[in-house]
Amino acid sequence: MRWSVAAPAPAHILAEMGQQHPILAQILYNRRIVKPGHIAAFLEGHYPGSEDPFLLPDMERAVARIQRAIEEDETIVVYGDFDADGVTATVLLVEALRGLGLDRRRAQPYIPDRVDEGYGLNADALTDLQQKGAGLVITVDCGVRAFHEASHAQALGLDLIITDHHSLGSRLPAAEAIINPKRPESTYPETRLAGVGIAYKLAQALRLHMPARARYEDAQLLDLVALGTVADLAPLLGENRKLVIEGLQVINSYRRPGIQALAEVARLKRGQITAESIAFGLGPRINAAGRLAHAYDAARLLAVNNAIMARDFARQLDQLNQERQRLTRRLSRLAEDLVAPEQPLLFAADSNFASGVVGLVASRLAEKHYRPTIVVEQGEEESRGSCRSIEEFHITAALDQVEEMLIRHGGHSQAAGFTIATKHLERFAAEMTAIADQQLDVDELAPTLEIDAEVSIDEIDWALHDVLAQLEPTGQANATPRLMSSAVRVFSHRAVGQEGSHLQLFVGNERVKLPAIAFRQGAWAGRLPERIDLVYTLNINEWNGRRNLQLMVQDIRLADENGQE
Repeated sequence: MRWSVAAPAPAHILAEMGQQHPILAQILYNRRIVKPGHIAAFLEGHYPGSEDPFLLPDMERAVARIQRAIEEDETIVVYGDFDADGVTATVLLVEALRGLGLDRRRAQPYIPDRVDEGYGLNADALTDLQQKGAGLVITVDCGVRAFHEASHAQALGLDLIITDHHSLGSRLPAAEAIINPKRPESTYPETRLAGVGIAYKLAQALRLHMPARARYEDAQLLDLVALGTVADLAPLLGENRKLVIEGLQVINSYRRPGIQALAEVARLKRGQITAESIAFGLGPRINAAGRLAHAYDAARLLAVNNAIMARDFARQLDQLNQERQRLTRRLSRLAEDLVAPEQPLLFAADSNFASGVVGLVASRLAEKHYRPTIVVEQGEEESRGSCRSIEEFHITAALDQVEEMLIRHGGHSQAAGFTIATKHLERFAAEMTAIADQQLDVDELAPTLEIDAEVSIDEIDWALHDVLAQLEPTGQANATPRLMSSAVRVFSHRAVGQEGSHLQLFVGNERVKLPAIAFRQGAWAGRLPERIDLVYTLNINEWNGRRNLQLMVQDIRLADENGQE
């Protein structure tokens, strides 16, 4: 792994930043947040851009069509995706519609079955919804590439409003309105909203347009926005940062019984739930429903008002998540046996893969081998695949090049999904590998550990921790700061954990001695020299009522190695 320490901020930039702590100033410079006004907005959780939802393309058309549906007593169906972003967006928009006076019959959720229907709009499902009386379908977190399905809805006389945040195709589907901030004609300043963020903007616009009918406030929905935004790995900058900060305040108030119950099974403490808590505690449990059972299990947890039922639902999701972990480990071993690590693109297809975890398996392979990876659940007639990629390879753009073979596909630069006729799988694998071979030099591929700043180990103290805490919530595009210290003294170390897979250390210099933990780096045990170079993040370790600073070690090098760029 390459280490890349960020270039020092120029002196004149640091001078313009005023009295910021020098390490914080360097990190802000790395994030390209350098103007005093932008720094203040970022640290205080404000958003300097316009938040007017009507700047989004087709928002006025969408609101007018929804108002007509309400006035004419039509049934509105919110059609979502089965991941955490789609589930939270579905619950949010149904809640908003019912807050405008629609009853359960007239405002209904629909989330497709991952196995039987696959990702996104499904023509048979649209037919069934229309036959059951739906007059308007609103998609959340899907639909922007559903060309055939949108035309099918049009032929049925079923109006369609698409809200989506995924990459656009070469054209737009036929729909009453398409709300996507990535549309080139959009004047909305924030283009990186998650699907739930766009659903929230629609709910906001409906409340502004019909204030006399609205029985909800925007703040009531922000816990769902924070959950979906963080779980979907949307960048925690710009408006997303503001939404997540405000949403975390709602989450920590335990206003929603389902979130309280889910936090309890995840062993999270009220008032201490962070973006990291969502990413590693709440989000995976919400996603587990759509992976192994049905996403309705997660949706009903988030929508329920009964605390006893919420606890039952939460325990079910927790059990599903444990099963998901076991299945992912087993199928990752199977995938390892099927791929050729020397290839520019890793491809594994097998009937034993479960569609709910192929994305997780692909993520593990892509991270381990640093290659774009495709894992496919192979069926008799149709197969469904999940793709995970690396910085150097835009996987959705690659899928666009072979779209004539695909039934449907969509995603982002580093994550995508598709459905394909099984008879095309072999040619698909060959053509995707050829595309990767043209774009990538396998001899040069290696992950880079981006480091925010090099510091002396004796600069690490509670004061620095509190300074860096101003960067919270951290996550995608605003990662927990990585620091590097050179020639750090190793006072002691030992292997810990199952089979000694992790490394526990005490490191420092003549002035400071700090505990550290290096996960999955137990192989260093017994062979560490007295001096090492470390890359780490700062963490608080709580044990038996005591709180200590701890280094979370990302990588280790011998002190005399020169691996920096």
